[in-house]
Amino acid sequence: MSMYGRDPWGGPLEINAADSATEDERSRNLNDYDRAALSNSRPLDETQQSWLLGQGEQKKKKKYVDLGCIIVSRKIFVWTVGSILVCGLLAGLITLIVKTVPRHHGKHGPPDNYTLALHKALMFFNAQRSGKLPKHNNVSWRGNSGLQDGKSDSSWTLKDLVGGYYDAGDAIKFNFPKSFAMTMLSWSVIEYSAKYEAAGELAHVKEIIKWGTDYFLKTFNSSADTIDNIAAQVGSGDTSGGSTTPNDHYCWMRPEDIDYKRPVFACSSCSDLAAEMAAALASASIVFKDNKAYSQKLVHGAKTLFHFSRQQRGRYSAGSAEAATFYNSTSYWDEFVWGGAWLYYATGNNSYLQLATTPGIAKHAGAFWGGPDYGVLSWDNKLAGAQVLLSRLRLFLSPGYPYEEMLRTFHNQTSIIMCSYLPVFTSFNRTKGGLIQLNHGRPQPLQYVVNAAFLATVFSDYLDAADTPGWYCGPTFYSTDVLRDFAKRQIDYILGKNPRKMSYIVGFGNHYPRRVHHRGASIPKNKVKYNCKGGWKWRDTSKPNPNTLVGAMVAGPDKHDGFHDVRTNYNYTEPTLAGNAGLVAALVALSGDGSAKIDKNTIFSAVPPMFPTPPPPPAPWKP
Repeated sequence: MSMYGRDPWGGPLEINAADSATEDERSRNLNDYDRAALSNSRPLDETQQSWLLGQGEQKKKKKYVDLGCIIVSRKIFVWTVGSILVCGLLAGLITLIVKTVPRHHGKHGPPDNYTLALHKALMFFNAQRSGKLPKHNNVSWRGNSGLQDGKSDSSWTLKDLVGGYYDAGDAIKFNFPKSFAMTMLSWSVIEYSAKYEAAGELAHVKEIIKWGTDYFLKTFNSSADTIDNIAAQVGSGDTSGGSTTPNDHYCWMRPEDIDYKRPVFACSSCSDLAAEMAAALASASIVFKDNKAYSQKLVHGAKTLFHFSRQQRGRYSAGSAEAATFYNSTSYWDEFVWGGAWLYYATGNNSYLQLATTPGIAKHAGAFWGGPDYGVLSWDNKLAGAQVLLSRLRLFLSPGYPYEEMLRTFHNQTSIIMCSYLPVFTSFNRTKGGLIQLNHGRPQPLQYVVNAAFLATVFSDYLDAADTPGWYCGPTFYSTDVLRDFAKRQIDYILGKNPRKMSYIVGFGNHYPRRVHHRGASIPKNKVKYNCKGGWKWRDTSKPNPNTLVGAMVAGPDKHDGFHDVRTNYNYTEPTLAGNAGLVAALVALSGDGSAKIDKNTIFSAVPPMFPTPPPPPAPWKP
């Protein structure tokens, strides 16, 4: 009888019960079977090997480690794993030391001139503050002032007009140029917040804007949906007819020492002023979008103002002799386009975009005709800025019908404006030193130059962000570098690269105006209160100002590159809020090493996704 079994290593196993072989023979036969099986079967796992290997062989096998793909010496394996663990511990220890031990950061190189000038230009706004100053105002010779503004005028219903900014070298608060200044600052923050952050000035510039917008909210009933008047001006400067009544122009006093009454000028038909104030609040609402409550408050105020501007048509300066003298407005149509564009960006409401792109309004604003001042952005005419702002919409969102036709017109007009800035064309003359004469040789040229420098830079950045290398002037193609070169040359002129080697920004460089037309800067802070006429001696002295009005951009040179550092000649030496706002915008746009670009998306935060309306079908064909 025989039995067949299955050899666990793959070979057949036969056991004959009748086999009479001896025990030794059977043992030898089994060993033969083992060797045959080992030579013919598949590889064995460790368990099967342990059945076959003797104790000595097992000990020898344990000197190796099977890693699956390779077999390595156990000693090498232990040393390798140990070395890796030790290196890891050392690396972790070194990292911990590097992160916890104080160290000196390597310098990234000195800031560029534009950044250095930016620090100073922003300080001018600190020096112009009215009201109760914050502790960190950092202008040692300034103090609280204008604390009775609004209260002393019985004709004005809203009694608190404390705060805001003084316009220039006097103590008048003009809302028209001030609101333009705040809009320009907000625009620059929306586009270049990364550059402000890199310069360490983002919090500072936002504080400057908020100081202005907080004041604007006081100048009308900002909680209402409809209003019938707004405050246009606080303080008076009328000296016509030889008037000797104490006011902000007749007297030469520190703002802190003013003791005469300051009237409030209100207006009930002032489309230009209301629409510009709406633009200021709307643009600021985007700057403060992370502060939801305040941003919504600004948006509500902007809507109220813009509605008022549309309902009560008229120029604010038409009803005010002082406004007509100092800040005369020539039209309100440009403010409709400008304010409508900003309200669209702030709200995403298409009705504002429809208004801003209405051909009739654009026509009244002068979008279809040239003229000597076409393309000149200023506190009076915002058309050039509005066209650049709406070109941005076309470049990045391209909303299509029904806006495309007017947006394309604005875009084309913007291209023409940029062409007019180039020296190869003769739209504007230049001084021998290279300063473009955007106001055709009239006084106070720098405020227009800095605005143009900002527009050129921001438009070139728009093109770069849209992967467009340049634009056409007729048949000739120009790269975006040409626009930046124009802007740099103009700002460099202001910083000192001019025939007089003079910086027109106070405190920048070594050679700058020392007799700035400015009451607070020209009167020493010596605990002596000079009355209305008592300060005249400080106005008329030829000595430099005792206080440095850091960052103030003066009115500028004449058309021959000449400049007279004379305090009484305001056409050369007086700074303004609007001028410095344009300067700040141009400086931040040009600052840095070029790595920080514009912020393409923040301005569109409130704009909903666009689904262009298909154009109407063509009229049916008729024979």
